[in-house]
This record gives sequence, structure tokens and C-alpha cells, in this order.
Amino acid sequence: MLSENIKAIRKSKGLSQQELAVKLNVVRQTISKWEQGLSVPDSDMLIAISEALETPVSILIGETVTEPEADDLKAISEKLEIINLQLAQRKTARRKMIHWMLILLCAVIVIIFAALAVCNSPYLGWDYSDPETAVVGVGFHAFEWLFIRTAPIIFAAAVIGIFLTRKKS
Repeated sequence: MLSENIKAIRKSKGLSQQELAVKLNVVRQTISKWEQGLSVPDSDMLIAISEALETPVSILIGETVTEPEADDLKAISEKLEIINLQLAQRKTARRKMIHWMLILLCAVIVIIFAALAVCNSPYLGWDYSDPETAVVGVGFHAFEWLFIRTAPIIFAAAVIGIFLTRKKS
């Protein structure tokens, strides 16, 4: 009876023999021997088993434990269905957020391009004999140089991302 109960409870908790053995600091073969009825755990180990399986000792040594009923399986499947629905909703929300962030990125790139076109590289006419003006001019030039070279690639990637994350009917 004890051997059958250990096996049934372990399986109902979703534990393998190896996982239970790790929790109890024994080898897997020991669990196998207990479940086959070839050996019996001592009283201290019985308490440890009950704690590991979160089951009272009286149930371990008492009546035979049955496998989960069809109603239990139905309840589990309903819970899994709810979890799957929640995960699908999260995925949809994440996709929408990424879609709108990519649209915002494209808009920002277009606005910066327009601002740079209107400014027409103003730092070219600055007096670089003043150290502060020189630093600002070099910084502005570095930003413009880097932006002009990387923005088209980022823009193209964002447009592709917008098409990939759009709502599929």
C-alpha cells in the first residue's frame, strides 16, 4: 500500500523518480525500490517524503491513493485553456505595442530628417576659434553624420517591422 501511494502521489504531483530523489537526497534507485515494494523507508525518511510530496504521512501509509479522476483532468484542462487565452492576449498586446513603437520610430526619423534639412548644416558657418562653439559644432556634426548614415537602415527595418507586426485578418 505504501509503495503504491508513493508512486501515485509522486505522479499526481508531476514529479519523476529522479526529481523526488533529489528532493530527498537519495538516489533514484531508492525511490524505485520503495515504489516496487522491495524496501521501505524508515520513519524519518517517511516524514521527509510526506514533506516533499506535500501529503500527510497518514495518507502515505493509509488507503490506496487513486489517480486523478476525469473531473480533475477536466478542471486542469479548463485552467490550461484560461492560461493559453491569457498568453494569447499578452502576445497580441505586445505585438500591438511593438507595432506602434515602430510607427513612432519612423515618425521621429522623418521629423529629425526634416529638422536637419531645414537647418542645412548650420555648424559650417560657425566660428571655431571659441572652444565651446567648436565642441558643440563637432558634436552636432558627429550626430548629423551618424544619423544620416544609420537612419535609412533603421527606417527600413522599422517599416519591415510594421508590416510584420500588423494585425492579420
